[in-house]
Amino acid sequence: MAFKIEKEITPQEVEARLKRGEELRLLDVREPAEWAAGHIAGAVHIPVGQLVERCKELDAGHELIVMCRSGGRSGLACELLGERGFSVVNMTGGLMNWTGELTGE
Repeated sequence: MAFKIEKEITPQEVEARLKRGEELRLLDVREPAEWAAGHIAGAVHIPVGQLVERCKELDAGHELIVMCRSGGRSGLACELLGERGFSVVNMTGGLMNWTGELTGE
């Protein structure tokens, strides 16, 4: 049975919320080279392949917006985290559709 991601958000909605000053918890599950090429400031980086063993680093008490390059890996990450009791939202379209600023720091 396929996991259904209950909540989704577009990159444009995330950007608008950040511009309004909302404190969002962002999780980037891309590979290290993708992260280094540019990511949203303030995001936490845990590659999807490390997520199961590193999920203890995340706060299960807050909703996480999960992102990758196009939305596929973040969907898998949402499934993995959802099964572990996390409240997750998949950023559909991923950073390919992000029009805001990215940082390489």
